[in-house]
Amino acid sequence: MKNVSKKASVYPMLIASMLMFTACTSTEKPAASAAAPIASNTPSSVVEPSSTPSSAPSSAPTTSSKPASTSSGNINVIPISSETTSVSKQIKDMLELAKLGKVAGIEFAAETKFFEDVEKAWGNADHKEAVGSGIYATYTKKNAVIGFNKGDQIIDIRSSDPKLQSLTLNQIEQALGKPVDTKVNGDDMIYIYKASDEFQLKFIIPKSSGKVDHISVFDTKHSVNNMAG
Repeated sequence: MKNVSKKASVYPMLIASMLMFTACTSTEKPAASAAAPIASNTPSSVVEPSSTPSSAPSSAPTTSSKPASTSSGNINVIPISSETTSVSKQIKDMLELAKLGKVAGIEFAAETKFFEDVEKAWGNADHKEAVGSGIYATYTKKNAVIGFNKGDQIIDIRSSDPKLQSLTLNQIEQALGKPVDTKVNGDDMIYIYKASDEFQLKFIIPKSSGKVDHISVFDTKHSVNNMAG
């Protein structure tokens, strides 16, 4: 009977210990399973930020190099062309010749030559007409009109050389500055420059074209009728 009572008292203790072991194991498993999702999420959140800086350095040199290449060029620098220099010299040379009463391409000088000298060299004019106190003879093939007074003295030499007919007022003013006087004759604008106390250099520019039609070297002292008593 003593052995039976001992066994009976052992069984309840074994059962109680088994129940306690089961309770412990069941409470530990959820803790392990809960920790697992935390561990699995950690790598993905770390990888994403690390990929952003790796692409930034590669794009930075590209954007910074563009302004450098643009600013290095002399885009806004406009050099003075040889053509511009040549035109300016051509116009200045006209003023220098006008001081002597001459026009380029025409061998006669105002004041010092007479119309009979022109006729000896060029022959008869295509036509003549009286304008003011002078007479003007046109030589079409020479692109010239020679004006002379009643004493036969040359007072005006006009040239319509095609080389002159591309000039504009802007080019003239760049070379010579502003004219001393401006007159209007119908559609023509006449821009007058003082070459000397005696001679004027005139640029005749029609409003319709805006370019030189002809130039004139005019003798202001002998343009009156020197045959008058």
